[in-house]
Amino acid sequence: MKNENLIVRPKKPKGEDGHKVFSIRVKDEIVAQLEEICARTGHNRNELIGMLLEYALENCEVEETDEEES
Repeated sequence: MKNENLIVRPKKPKGEDGHKVFSIRVKDEIVAQLEEICARTGHNRNELIGMLLEYALENCEVEETDEEES
């Protein structure tokens, strides 16, 4: 029987996987809506929030005001 070694590679430091972790405060009503969508779709809360943020960023417009233009 051949003895094969277990190869253990260094772990990537946090933040180097293309993701960042942060916390936010949201109203109870928003959490309830998220939980309902999660229950209906099978996505977990993190996945759903990521999808919603991605959509919002892709469809967001920043309106310049007179103060910012001067």
